[in-house]
Amino acid sequence: MRPFQMNKLYNMFPWLMQLLPGPHKKLITLWQRVTDFVREKVNEHRADYDQSSLRDYIDCFLAEMEKHKDDTAAGFDVENLCMCTLDLFVAGTETTSTTLYWGLLYMIKYPEIQAKVQQEIDAVVGSSRQPSGSDRDNMPYTNAVIHEIQRMGNIIPLNVVRTTSEDTRIEKYSIPKGTLVIGSLTSVLFDESEWETPHSFNPGHFLDAEGKFRRRDAFLPFSLGKRVCLGEQLARMELFLFFTSVLQRFTFSPPAGVEPSLDFKMGFTRCPKPYKLCAVPR
Repeated sequence: MRPFQMNKLYNMFPWLMQLLPGPHKKLITLWQRVTDFVREKVNEHRADYDQSSLRDYIDCFLAEMEKHKDDTAAGFDVENLCMCTLDLFVAGTETTSTTLYWGLLYMIKYPEIQAKVQQEIDAVVGSSRQPSGSDRDNMPYTNAVIHEIQRMGNIIPLNVVRTTSEDTRIEKYSIPKGTLVIGSLTSVLFDESEWETPHSFNPGHFLDAEGKFRRRDAFLPFSLGKRVCLGEQLARMELFLFFTSVLQRFTFSPPAGVEPSLDFKMGFTRCPKPYKLCAVPR
């Protein structure tokens, strides 16, 4: 069974997959090692915690635990602290780095698009300063390219598993309370009724006839609703700053005679298979 198929099965039937052998067992073991590391750091913080001098996120959470020590329903406990800290690790770093990993791959795959991004960077930012967040609104093509990288990269194909909090009805379907629900972001990001060329890398999806950036309702890599990704705005800014900064300073290309491959592997995210590139200072 392919890793991608195994990942989908685990997302749908986690209780069952924990009982079956397979490569997902290694992933579970590695995840436990990371969890143990975070738990160790939490214990270190608790040992020298000083409420008058909060150092970081863990200290702030410990302060909230102290405030709500008599309210078990508030959710401020050690187990939740460990899981929230892991969320920051995975959702706040791995997803952004994987998206940039896709971004560089698409730039060496489509050098003409890379050249147009660099032209816009040169015109708006120049070479004497670093790009800033305020430049984004003046760089519609670059913004469109980053959005298309996110759409095509599709790093969280099945979103995150949810549970219905009450009996729900959607059109002709009845979903009982407590049902596991998995939203397929792939079905939206590649919907042929929403995108002009859904299976091609096309920054024009996010540009109007005048070349201005346009938002698309079907662009949902961060999900939607009350459970939308909390780090969406931070991630958008990080992607813009990192992407423009590296393309401002370097031109990327594949090694001589090598055709870039868009093959991927599945782990916590949908990630490109390892590839080589050449970075030439501009």
